Parts: sequence; C-alpha cells; structure tokens
Amino acid sequence: MLRIALPNKGSLAEPAAEMLREAGYRTRRDPKELVVVDEANGVELFYLRPRDIAVYVGSGTVDAGITGRDLLLDSASPAVEVMPLGFGVSTFRYAARPGTVAEVAAIDGRRVATSYPGLVEKHLADQGISAQVVRLDGAVETAITLGVADVIADVVETGATLRSQGLAVFGDPILRSEAVLIKDTTSAQGNGAEVLRRRLLGVVTARTYVMLDYDCPVGLVARAAQITPGLESPTISPLTDKHWVAMRAMVPRSVTNAVMDELYDLGARAILVTDIAACRI
Repeated sequence: MLRIALPNKGSLAEPAAEMLREAGYRTRRDPKELVVVDEANGVELFYLRPRDIAVYVGSGTVDAGITGRDLLLDSASPAVEVMPLGFGVSTFRYAARPGTVAEVAAIDGRRVATSYPGLVEKHLADQGISAQVVRLDGAVETAITLGVADVIADVVETGATLRSQGLAVFGDPILRSEAVLIKDTTSAQGNGAEVLRRRLLGVVTARTYVMLDYDCPVGLVARAAQITPGLESPTISPLTDKHWVAMRAMVPRSVTNAVMDELYDLGARAILVTDIAACRI
C-alpha cells in the first residue's frame, strides 16, 4: 500500500483532507483517528504534525505527504517537492520596528527570532550575513517587544498581526510558500504514487479551470480560438445552421467573465460556463 502523510491539525489540515476526498480517497471521519486504511485505492493515510511530515517522508517511513513548502525546506529533509497544490499560500518575510532595520544586509550581527531556524539560517548564509538565530515555537511577532530579538522572520499573510506589534516587513520575501505534494526518493512506490499525482493534478486543474461552451459564426472561428485556445485546442462541432459552429474549451476560472465579454463582443452567442468536477490532463 502507498503510505501518505496528511496534516493532523492547523491551516493545511482540512484543505488537504478535502483535496484527497475530491481525488477519490477515503479520509478520516473522526479527528482522533491517526491512521485510515483505504483498501479500495490501496493507500494508508497517516495524520501527523505538519512540521514532522517532511521528516517522515524523507526517511522513507511514509512514501508521500502533503505539507507546506516552508516546512519542507526548513526540515532539510531529502524529500522532494512533486507539485504545488494551490492552497495554503503565504509569504515568509523579515520584519522589525520601523527605523531600526530597513534592509536584509543590516541584519548582520543582530538577533533573528523565528519558528523556521533551518530556513532562516540557510537564507542568511546564502546572503553572507552572520546573525544569531533564536528559535521560537510560536508567537514570534512578540519576540521584539519582549526583548529576545531585533528582527523576526515569519509567515506573513495580511500583515495585521505584525502591525499590531508595531512591526513592518522589509527586504524581498525569503520564500513564497503553499501546500505541496512531496515524496520520498528512495522507496519503491509503484504505480500508486503516480496515480496519486495524477489525481491531485486533476483536482488542481478542475479548481483552476472551467469549461466554456459557445456558438460562433464560422468566419470568426480562428479569432475565437485565439481567445479560448484551451489546453491543446478548442473542440469545434457543426450545427444545423451551417453558418455557425459550437465551440468548447477550458479557460482559467479567474478570467472567465473577461473571456465571455470578449467572445460576445466578437460575435459569439449562447456562452455557457460549467464547473469541472474532475479531470485527467
């Protein structure tokens, strides 16, 4: 059986479980369950601390897992990222009191508090900066107020928490993170790992695209195809009225209405949008 690690709690836990459910796998019904066996799909799901998942995958204890890119890199695990999953997006940045540190080079010789010491130490070393990294398990944003650090490095979403502590971000982002599928590079995973990847890719694609159907005058097909090229090319079907054809293509969900407006202005009609429940690309 393919062994898959999922976050047992935290912001990635429910989105990861939902993605597995959409991919056709059985997930836990009780949050106290630590192991779920899905005989029909040949997988075992292990619910682990998000910070530990990369370690378990890298050691070969489990074959694959879902965790944050930041946690993977901080762990220094030999596990590798297979694909991004499109949720849990965040930015990892430095912050300090305004007027104290304005650029990354100015961190040299200072104290940096973080819950991701491995990630921060590597980033500073890559920049040729020497600093004391103070490891904290949480509430990093209070480290400067409490006097244990001069700078913090933490996950930033809206920045509201930092502002409440009188802090401001500076420098370029250390890392842009999101949930990722990771795998072990040493164990013999068989076809199950590839099936998992294809299924999750199908979920990501279904969430990213919609199916667009519309009727188009024959003389405008080439221009319409430029607006909706699809993944390979649009499907074109004849209609009873030989002056018109039906066209179908996948388009990014984020630009659906703009594409519909462009097609309508071109002369297309009966423009319909359908959600994609599942797909294989």
